[in-house]
Amino acid sequence: MTYKTIISAHELEKHLHDTDWVILDARFTLDDENWGLSQYLNRHIPGAYYANLASDLSGNIIPGRTGRRPLPPRDKFINTLSLWGIGPNTQVVVYDASGGLMAASRTWWMLRWLGHDAVAVLDGGWGEWLKSGYPTSNDIPVPIPGLFIAKERPELQVDVGLVDSVRLNPEWAVFDSRSEAGFHGGGVYHDAIRGHIAGARLADRANTLNSDGLFRTPEELRAHYTALLGDVPVERTIFYCGSGVTAAQNLLALAYAGLGDARHYVGSWSEWITDPSRAVEL
Repeated sequence: MTYKTIISAHELEKHLHDTDWVILDARFTLDDENWGLSQYLNRHIPGAYYANLASDLSGNIIPGRTGRRPLPPRDKFINTLSLWGIGPNTQVVVYDASGGLMAASRTWWMLRWLGHDAVAVLDGGWGEWLKSGYPTSNDIPVPIPGLFIAKERPELQVDVGLVDSVRLNPEWAVFDSRSEAGFHGGGVYHDAIRGHIAGARLADRANTLNSDGLFRTPEELRAHYTALLGDVPVERTIFYCGSGVTAAQNLLALAYAGLGDARHYVGSWSEWITDPSRAVEL
């Protein structure tokens, strides 16, 4: 069986020793970029490699041009995936500290962007693994390099120009994945300007999870997104967030609901505001 969206801790535990599985620990926090690595070095799921949002999953910031978490150069990321031993037949599982709300969903999306569909996010993340009583380790595994073969899917992302051209078009939908407070300029901000892209709607990515921190059922998510999208088809739906990381939670949930692939504006709010002529709202 191939896992393409989420996987339970119970299912992952059964495959801990499968040689054609690769587990990635993507724990990270914006408040302390060293936190995730320190947590990984202390304890992690046995056999997992650390996927660092700052260095493995993001490229260099170009002041005044990019957002806070641009994609890394394509060839560099392909090399990283190969070094982790990910090949055409590898099942990848990614986890973070909060059910995919941080970098696990971003990792999931990046692999699919490069054509690797056998990738899933651990439902409930690290917390669910511990709650289930499954083993942990502080051993740092040495990966056996593989050969990642990319089949890029450029249709999964959009640039700032397309966002600007469709944000007021009723045949398209642009969604901000931050909280309602963040959407309206409140709460903790990592950017100099507050607000959202003019014309965008709100789709708080936290609404993809239930009170236990697990994904809502596919049926619940299907109803949730159907209500949000209305008559707009998924392929003309765009999600963004603050830095281009957490919006991927909505993309993952949509796929888990069986609704297909929406598009990711990776530049997100932090890129949008680099040009003061771009319209913003509170």
